This record gives sequence, C-alpha cells and structure tokens, in this order.
Amino acid sequence: MRIGIIAHLKYPIAEPFAGGLEMHTHLLARSLRDRGHAVTIFASSRSEPGLGLEAICSETAISTVGTAEAPDVAFFKEHHAYLSLMSELRHRRFDVIHNNSLHYIPVTMADSLPMPMVTTLHTPPFCWLESGIRLCRARNNAFVAVSNAVGKLWNHVLPVDSVIMNGIDLDRFSFHPAPDAETYLVWYGRIVPEKGLHLAIAAAKQVGLPLRIAGPILDEVYFREKIAPRLGADAIHVGHLAHGRLAKLVAGARAFMCTPLWDEPYGLVVAEALACGVPVAAFARGAIPDILDHSCGVLAVPDDVQSLAQSTLAALTLDRHACRRRAEQVCDAARMIDAYEALYRRLVAGGDARLRLVGETREDLMPAALTQQSKTVMEAPLHG
Repeated sequence: MRIGIIAHLKYPIAEPFAGGLEMHTHLLARSLRDRGHAVTIFASSRSEPGLGLEAICSETAISTVGTAEAPDVAFFKEHHAYLSLMSELRHRRFDVIHNNSLHYIPVTMADSLPMPMVTTLHTPPFCWLESGIRLCRARNNAFVAVSNAVGKLWNHVLPVDSVIMNGIDLDRFSFHPAPDAETYLVWYGRIVPEKGLHLAIAAAKQVGLPLRIAGPILDEVYFREKIAPRLGADAIHVGHLAHGRLAKLVAGARAFMCTPLWDEPYGLVVAEALACGVPVAAFARGAIPDILDHSCGVLAVPDDVQSLAQSTLAALTLDRHACRRRAEQVCDAARMIDAYEALYRRLVAGGDARLRLVGETREDLMPAALTQQSKTVMEAPLHG
C-alpha cells in the first residue's frame, strides 16, 4: 500500500528520540517500509531521511525557536505547515493516510481527502484536538486509541474504532538475565514536571540504591529548581543517550522506576524496561496497570514517595525472565503493525469508518483565540 504518515512537528522523528511519540512514529514508518509498503512521512526537517521523509517545516519546539514570541511563532508555524500539507494531499496518490500529529488541522480537513485516514489518539483529550474532531465530518476517518485507558478518556467525544496497544521492537532491547555488578536503579524519559523525576530521586534515597537518570532536559526551570539540587553520587544524570547506550544502561539496572504525575497514555519506557528483563516499580496511573502484572512489576500509590520506595524494594525480588515474557506477550511491535495493516486494508476496501460524535460541541473547546492555556497544551511534549 501507499501510506502517508503525518507526524507531529515539535521534535525530529530521529534518534535520540525526544519522547515516546517520536519513537512510535519512527517505528511505525520503519516497520511498514520493512513489510514492503511505500511509506512517506511528513515531519520536521531534521527527521530521518531513510523513513521516506518529506519535510514540511523545521521542528517547532520552543527551545529551537529562541524568541520571546516563541509560543505564537510555533503555533502559526504548525498551523500553516499542516494547512499546506492537507491541501496538497488532496492531489496525492495514497491508499491511506495515518495521522500521528495530534494537531487539529488534519482531522478538521480529513473530509477533503479522497483517501481514508487513520488518526491515532496518543493522549487524553485536550481542547484543540477535541474541537478539531468535533468539526470533522469525514466518513472515512477511523480513530484508534493506544490503550484502553485513553479510549475511555475519549468516550465523551466519540467511541474509538479500536484500541491498538503501542509496541516496541523487542530485538532492539535485548534481554539481560542478570543486572550489572554495579548495583543501581534507573529512571529515563523526558525531564519535565509531569514525569515526576523528583519523586523517583526521593524514593531511591529511601531504598538506599543509587539512581541513574537518562533523558533530555525539556523544562530548564524544572531541572534547575527541582532536579539539579538533588543530584549527586546517589543520583546521576547521564544525559540524553542514543539507543545503544540507553538500552545498555536500562538492561544493567536492578529495577526501573516510572513516576508519571498524569494519566500515562501508554508508557513505552515500561515496555522497553520489561524487554530488557528489568522489573518495574510504577505509579498506578493511566495505561501502566494494563502493561504490568504481578510477575513483572509492582504498582505504587500515585504521588506517594514511601509507597514507591516499598514497591521498588518488592520489584527487586521479581524474576527477570518473567519480565521479558510479559514484554513478548503484550508489547511486541509486530502485533501492533499487524493490527494497523488490518485496519488499513479494511478502510481501503471501503469498510465503515463513519465518524460518530458523542454529545454537543462545547463553545469553550473551540479554538477561537490562542489562549495561554491552549498554547501550553499544544506545546507540551507527548507521551513516553
């Protein structure tokens, strides 16, 4: 099939990944190409060329814009890039479009396309995307949630067509039957407030094991005020690592700590840790309880440092082989790609994908003005 993938534009779809959405989009494009599909990915300019890249603008993360007007500049840059793309796609020959952007323009303009569109919902509802979906009148636009938890959160807007759990390339996170001789815990991900790194550091101190931290610093104020003062010999930030070094770091840990302060839509980092054979201690939020079971992880009371410390101690006793088995059962990307291919084929064959909205359009959800609250949501990096 000829498949066009619309990526989001905050960060490049390239390693080292800024977050889970970038990793997911990269894996989707690469896997579909490996299966013989003709894939074109519409993304920011520093994305990986080998994915079939057609760049539609430079990345729009505020840190790369560098001006006092950065939020407004980024907003309008994305708006015009997606507007131009959707106008162009009306004249392109694709069998199906896969919208991974989380932007309102592609769903709002989906009815202008001659081909079907799949839109993956990677986050809980936020005003811009919700209003775009409510304005959508396309009858060939299927909506997919990345977890049961996300699907339930969208129920007040529309019933999702299916839930296709995210997956990872298990071969890129090889199993290690034993941790490194150097005993440590690991935390990795985007260093932003909603990921709760400061709570992981506090819990690791209670456990009495050093914590190794990896990931990009995407909120300088949070890092400076909440993280940097807590770093030392027992909590070391090793940087934003490329895949090989990251996988080695994770695989060598005694346990992985996952501390989201929001309802995590999926939690790719959890899947990656399990694939390496690393037990997980995590706050019981969002989709994480759907990934973990008693054999591979221990859930903690959300936001509770003492509970997280106790869960981490319990996780240290879990069997690493059981962790890998759980990853193979529920986190394999091959299963995810199979499901998307089946959905594409159904839509291309003329299967029913009619949009069925729930409830009424709320005036407060309409993007009539660029409020600071809306800009904050639109500019926030996404799951992972």
